[in-house]
Amino acid sequence: MSDFLSKLFRTAPPPLLGVDIGSSSIKVLQLGASGSGYRVEAFAIEPVPEGAISEGAIGDTDRVAEAVRRAVKRSGSKAKACAMAVSGSAVITKIINLPADLTEDDIEAQIEVEAGQYIPYPREEVSLDFEVLGPAPRNADLVEILLAASKTENVDLCSEIADLAGLSLRLVDVESYAVASAFELVRKREGLDDAETVGVLNMGANASTLIALRGGRMTYSREHAFGGQQLIEDCMRRYGMDIEQAAFLQRGETPPAGFEDEILEPFRQNVIQQISRALQFYSSSSDYSGINTLYLTGGAASTPGLAEAVGDEVGVSCEVTDPVEGMRLAPAIDAKRLERARPALTTACGLALRGFD
Repeated sequence: MSDFLSKLFRTAPPPLLGVDIGSSSIKVLQLGASGSGYRVEAFAIEPVPEGAISEGAIGDTDRVAEAVRRAVKRSGSKAKACAMAVSGSAVITKIINLPADLTEDDIEAQIEVEAGQYIPYPREEVSLDFEVLGPAPRNADLVEILLAASKTENVDLCSEIADLAGLSLRLVDVESYAVASAFELVRKREGLDDAETVGVLNMGANASTLIALRGGRMTYSREHAFGGQQLIEDCMRRYGMDIEQAAFLQRGETPPAGFEDEILEPFRQNVIQQISRALQFYSSSSDYSGINTLYLTGGAASTPGLAEAVGDEVGVSCEVTDPVEGMRLAPAIDAKRLERARPALTTACGLALRGFD
């Protein structure tokens, strides 16, 4: 198995810095234990240099690594071990069934033999790992195995960025699984029924991922090409702003005159159409189970009025949530700054939680 992705789903002692490299910003988060919960020890969000990431692909490793270094410095974290994630579009995941009496070594050997059935790439080009999920629902003699594979170059890129940023890459996760892990905190905090299927839409700058969760297990995941960057670009064009100026909503600033009608409402309507389409994709999948509530998270989730509009027009209960809400804060944490940043920290939170596995 790979030196890096083979650490997927493995243990990692704290402190572990969650590093989420998005197409528009770097998010870092460090958590500490606090009684039966967690405490925010350090966090920061740093813009990605213009042109360093294009269409979700890192084109300038040095500039991205420098942005990670700046984010870590701004956060004040002294942690060196970090966890990063590869996006769903760069990962193949599949749940397979194997005999329940196999040892972990037996499972690994079996997967190596059968890898070609599940992965459309030569084995030598792929980093591969697995996690035993538990007994198969319909056959006690079998166990469900989550198989995850990514091209080794994707994992190596994470390692290179960590090294250049002065960090040590402890593990690589899958972005959607990091989100699912973070949402477990929300599920427990809100007392959600294990039998209920909930939808979580993690909204990034250029891509959003819809996942379905039931009883803490992810049953569906699909990435869609829409996000909050369109709102930034619309503001840049309409008001002649540069990219930093156009992020006024993220800083809690008052928008320009006419913003609500000219920019925000058309953006909301477009996102609502995209969310409706994403839910239609899910409803036609073999894994479909009715969603009663859709939770929005990620940087674009806090777009004013979006959750309410989705609830009204899509016909599903919708609310913005984040796993960091209610956590205790280290003395150095700026509570107001964290409150604005919280929805954007979901993936970083899921990564940081891996330090407590």
